[in-house]
Amino acid sequence: MSEARSKSKPARGAKSRTARTPGKAKSGREKSNEDKALVVEAAPEVNGEAAPPPEAAEPDPQLAPEQAEQARRKYLLKRFWISARGYWSRRGDRLAWPFTIGVLLLICINIGFQYGINVWNRSIFDALEQRNARSVYFLSAVFVPLVLCSGSLVVTQVYMRMTIQRRWRSWLTTAVIARWLASGRYYQLNLVGGDHQNPEARMTEDLRIATESPVDFIAGVLNAFLSASTFIIVLWTIGGALTLPIGGESVTIPGFLVITAVIYAAITSTSMVVIGRNFVRISETKNQAEAELRYTLTRVRENGESIALLGGEDEERSGIDRNFGHVLRQWALLTGQHMRTALVSQGSLLFAPVVPILLCAPKFLAGGMSLGEVMQAASAFGIVQGAFGWLVDNYPRLADWNASARRIASLMMSLDGLERAEQSDALGRISRGETEDGAMLSLDNLSVTLDDGTAVVKETGVAIEPGERVLVAGESGSGKSTLVRAVAGLWPWGGGSVNFHPDRRLFMLPQRPYIPTGTLRRAVAYPAAADNWTAEEINTALDKVGLAYLAARLEEEAPWDQTLSGGEKQRLAFARLLLHSPDIIVLDEATSALDEKSQEKMMETIVHELPKVTIISVAHRAELEAFHSRKITLERRKGGAKLVSDIELVPRKGKRNVFQRALWGSGTKGGARREVE
Repeated sequence: MSEARSKSKPARGAKSRTARTPGKAKSGREKSNEDKALVVEAAPEVNGEAAPPPEAAEPDPQLAPEQAEQARRKYLLKRFWISARGYWSRRGDRLAWPFTIGVLLLICINIGFQYGINVWNRSIFDALEQRNARSVYFLSAVFVPLVLCSGSLVVTQVYMRMTIQRRWRSWLTTAVIARWLASGRYYQLNLVGGDHQNPEARMTEDLRIATESPVDFIAGVLNAFLSASTFIIVLWTIGGALTLPIGGESVTIPGFLVITAVIYAAITSTSMVVIGRNFVRISETKNQAEAELRYTLTRVRENGESIALLGGEDEERSGIDRNFGHVLRQWALLTGQHMRTALVSQGSLLFAPVVPILLCAPKFLAGGMSLGEVMQAASAFGIVQGAFGWLVDNYPRLADWNASARRIASLMMSLDGLERAEQSDALGRISRGETEDGAMLSLDNLSVTLDDGTAVVKETGVAIEPGERVLVAGESGSGKSTLVRAVAGLWPWGGGSVNFHPDRRLFMLPQRPYIPTGTLRRAVAYPAAADNWTAEEINTALDKVGLAYLAARLEEEAPWDQTLSGGEKQRLAFARLLLHSPDIIVLDEATSALDEKSQEKMMETIVHELPKVTIISVAHRAELEAFHSRKITLERRKGGAKLVSDIELVPRKGKRNVFQRALWGSGTKGGARREVE
């Protein structure tokens, strides 16, 4: 097309996907910047996520496959933290650091109370050994406030810790969902390769685990470190040196209780690491299997009518059984891991209280230790052992966290790739601008490709006037639906430009209309709010599309996606169209579920109710030509489909012929066919 007719230029705004001002769409870089601004406006806490995505990390090609996979898995954890740590950044949650510092202080103070209870333990047993009633009564009275204070600290610590987890999850979930929804990436993920299956499971269960566990781990590690440091000193002070007669000679072991505690913990922790070395891999596989099972069950529910009509229950049961069998096999492997780790954990739990008493027994019997000191040493030994054995108790959770963090990081990396593609010139992007000559829509040398550069539609040039009704025809697989998705802004890859008349709203009706959950009123008004129109206005729209019998159920909440037939869903979509009254309509097989008579009635209604609307239709039925003024045909060819003809079904004079001459060469009279080689 000539530059004089249509010129792409930077746009100034954007609205919703389904009813927006397409002429104000942006070029790649400008569009990306605006998306970031929109994210910030919608959720200020997401500012940390608005930064450009990290550079793509490719493994060294010289690495062996196993080494490359290990490097990839290691990077996934790094990628998770690149986004997750933003919660504590300058643009993160304002309460992140106050609550974090508060938890750390409470842990330190609670260690002090634990030491106080440990000293109380020694004093009470010494008083009992000496039969000192006064001391016993006094210590009994002191114990209650000690316990109350310690309990209050623990409760406050739990509140602050879980608040951090909740707010961190909220911040990161909002960030990931904002990126997932931006620029239609939730749709584009279905078109590109990568490890991002079942994103809904990753953004719910996996993200919950990925944000809960680190807080518990850091609090647990700090508590274990401070406990071990404090009570190792207690053990060293109380236990002192142990002298043993060996072979007629005396051997003195300084700090024997500390040495024993360290050796004991080293044995149990090493055993846990060796036994649970496959925990992460098995846990990750199990989580993926669970997600696939949930997805299969969701698909059965969503497509229940089709399955029931075809009698596909046995085949669906077979698929569900296959997925469930995979889950059970992974659970069996995980059960084996838990059994082995439970053996180490339970053995440690049983031996830990007995070992210090047996070690202190010689000194107690020899009169070198009091009963209170023995019991204090036993208590301290248990605390030190618990601190050193923290890994033993938490290794399974650490494995779950690794698996979940990697799954959410894989989704982040796929979103990174899409975002980089939006900002890069390496892969062609379809630019979007405004027409300047009154045309409602123009395609300037538009090419549509896959994300790997494979051509689907090439070098298409079309100009459509306001009020024109254009039918896009062609054999199946010729790229018709892909072309209209590119026009609607859903398909970003390619070249050339799509230009719209300024301040015009586009509305797209797909073959399978989306029916949201909730009331019928919400379903009809979607994507606008349900209260944007009165009940009378909505009922009028339903009546015009042949759904008047549903008016009484307008406020009823029901699974409308499963309740309505395919034809009723398409009629409901046309009712939405009447309510929104857009300037441009894109119909992608939007009447395929209707019979010929109903289709005719529906198209007549749209033409009558919206006489000035511009229509772009994709359809195979020849009867639809009667409702269109123009027909363009795509033909599948090697290297991408090409526009081969433009037929004017209803002759129109004036400006239209100027566009024809610019696109197709010499103009012809109405109804003539123009071929493009």
